[in-house]
Amino acid sequence: MPAFYEEAALMTPSPLRPHAPVQADGCNGFRQMPRRAALRAGSLGALGLSLADFLRIRAAQGANASTGGAGQPAVGKLPERIKSVIQINLPGGFPHHESFDPKPESPVEYRGSFGVVKTKNGDVFSDNLPKLAEIADKLTVVRTVVGKIPDHGLATYHLYTGYPPSTVIDYPQMGSIVSHELGACGELPCYIAIPGKNTFAGGTGFLPSIHGPFETGGDPATEKKNFRVRDFSLPAGVSLEQLQRRRAVRDAVEQRIRSLEANPVLLDTMDEFHARAYSLLTSTDSQKAFSFEGESDDTFELYGSQVTGDIKGPDGKLHPKGLSERLIIARRLVEAGVRFLTVEYGSWDCHTDVKNACLDQMRPFDYAIAGLVTDLDRRGLLDSTLVWVTSEFGRTPKVNKESGRDHWARCYSMMLAGGGFKPGLIHGASDSTGGEPARDAVTLENLMATIYHQMGIDANKELVAFGTRPIEIIRDAEVVKQLIG
Repeated sequence: MPAFYEEAALMTPSPLRPHAPVQADGCNGFRQMPRRAALRAGSLGALGLSLADFLRIRAAQGANASTGGAGQPAVGKLPERIKSVIQINLPGGFPHHESFDPKPESPVEYRGSFGVVKTKNGDVFSDNLPKLAEIADKLTVVRTVVGKIPDHGLATYHLYTGYPPSTVIDYPQMGSIVSHELGACGELPCYIAIPGKNTFAGGTGFLPSIHGPFETGGDPATEKKNFRVRDFSLPAGVSLEQLQRRRAVRDAVEQRIRSLEANPVLLDTMDEFHARAYSLLTSTDSQKAFSFEGESDDTFELYGSQVTGDIKGPDGKLHPKGLSERLIIARRLVEAGVRFLTVEYGSWDCHTDVKNACLDQMRPFDYAIAGLVTDLDRRGLLDSTLVWVTSEFGRTPKVNKESGRDHWARCYSMMLAGGGFKPGLIHGASDSTGGEPARDAVTLENLMATIYHQMGIDANKELVAFGTRPIEIIRDAEVVKQLIG
């Protein structure tokens, strides 16, 4: 085992994500959630902060962060080809042998329990993914992604920021970089997490906190057609007319304060945040984007809303997983101009019984991702939207004695669709057991740099942290030109 892997394995494992159901056989680092994160998750609701309070506090945190870290001005407008990214993250470590890189010719202890299905472009996927195989001519699969860290928390941070964790500096998430460089398009936030951000994905780093993700709080996976965004609707018992009257009173009070020569800069800042909150609360378009209004039964069927896995729940019944609803909301937000969305699905830390983990979760995943790609294509949005399926690492080539697979970051797969990436491309090849790249390895940093490039952002650009320190968006990254159409 390389020294870097041994060092990472000795570091304290970190929990991963609070928003998806937890699989009992995941390792300790995947299952537990730190007390600090739990307190943070419940703090806003307990304090009863308004949307304007939230916006104001976030900006204040950014302005008062140690020496600011504001970085350089935005680079300009996006290329026409790509406007949005939907990142679907599969936390825990998605098994590439059971999905995009099966090894049917390998011994059973490597190839696992599943067969293969031929793709539309003549390759093979695992037979867990028949729907995605049917539209493989619209997909780009990279079979040779190379990570660095076989630890959940550390690898998740690397996935979202492009940097391994450091005790010296905190780096911004990709969505925060996009927010900083490109800004919002319209009334809605630039960067949205459905239903919330991954606890170990990092934050805004040295950038102002205003560039963090807007978390929906409410979850379309569980609330279905009753889905509501936390703090994004009028309080119970308050009509739009009452809100308008209250705003008029507030404006009158502020005018009186201004006449007394109060601090105009402070008042102007307060005005900005109240105006933004008021705009979001009263905008019909914003409210519609966060709802299922107008969606047909055919759309829900396309995304596999009622599709289940083969493993029954504690109640002895099969249940849909909710990914379809999350992705429909993500597509609606893309239509409304949101630039970067993250969606999480499942629990993939399958140290034991990888077969059952796949039987439980793969079919809803297959339907929902194929449905999203097909829907975006039908609506003419696929060229300008990148669908990016990620995981912090893959799983070991060899099935262990518990019929599971362990952590493996040396070679694994990611899927992309749209966004100017070459459709129908299977890039790279792993060796006969899926353990190492045989050709055309792609580092995680270079793949992220290619996505930045498609969004009109130079990953080698230096942002200024701590007032004076230049830091590249991703250090020494190169665009993988073979992936771009």
